[in-house]
Amino acid sequence: MAIIHPQFNPVALDLGFIELHWYGLMYLLAFLFAYGLASYRAKKRVDFTQEMVSDLVFYGALGVILGGRIGYVILYNFGEFLSNPSYLLRVWEGGMSFHGGFVGVLFAMYFFGRKYKKHAFTVLDFIAPAVPTGLLLGRLGNFINGELWGRVSHGDYGHLMYFPQAVHADHELINTDPSLHNIAMQMGDYFLLPRHPSQLYQALTEGALLFILLWWFSTKPRPRYAVSALFLLGYGCSRFITEFFRQPDVGYELIFGWMSKGQLYSSPMIIAGLILMVLAYKKNIYDWQKA
Repeated sequence: MAIIHPQFNPVALDLGFIELHWYGLMYLLAFLFAYGLASYRAKKRVDFTQEMVSDLVFYGALGVILGGRIGYVILYNFGEFLSNPSYLLRVWEGGMSFHGGFVGVLFAMYFFGRKYKKHAFTVLDFIAPAVPTGLLLGRLGNFINGELWGRVSHGDYGHLMYFPQAVHADHELINTDPSLHNIAMQMGDYFLLPRHPSQLYQALTEGALLFILLWWFSTKPRPRYAVSALFLLGYGCSRFITEFFRQPDVGYELIFGWMSKGQLYSSPMIIAGLILMVLAYKKNIYDWQKA
């Protein structure tokens, strides 16, 4: 039997004069983890100082927030922006895109590299192992909020979950597919459909597992581009696979009848990762200067 999503209070901490929501807390923790992990890596090298790490995380935070919001508006809600340009600034209503944030970070690392006279990929290779912790926390935030739920499953319900937040989406599906009616009846008055907790699948794969892989890979000197290439490959493949369990974005048809927008945007990352990995070991340039 599937379990019901706990419907956590979206407010993680109420200080009276301000409320800290879980998703905002996850962003804060993500930047703190990135700073801590980058500081640890900097101690192993002479080419990155603690002052540079502080700047690096600040640049990265700007890239994530600005790129994530702009990317979401352009990729998923451009019509709303055209009719009401102020929508871009209404971040409190939610809406961040990983792929937009990723592009924002690329620009941020480029400008950081120019400031400190470092190759952009020297910077990206340095910070990449710290990124999956932020992805893990972000997906946990999605789960706590009961958003970005998974697809409905007709199979074994043992590892599935009912999301009360998906009630309207469930009822729309039942109206279009009467065969789902009997499945929903098992929930009695709730009348919900069992879905994959895809947020947790993504937290595990693109978060925890990718962090372990990148951290292990980067403990030894690797040629320039290699760590970034592994991040692109690891994230791209993880996202592509887990998208098969995630409910596609509302209002967007599946491409070719099976490919989601997340898979479409992740495909170039996989290709770029393969190209960069070949380039890394072909050029065989090492930036790592041990402390």
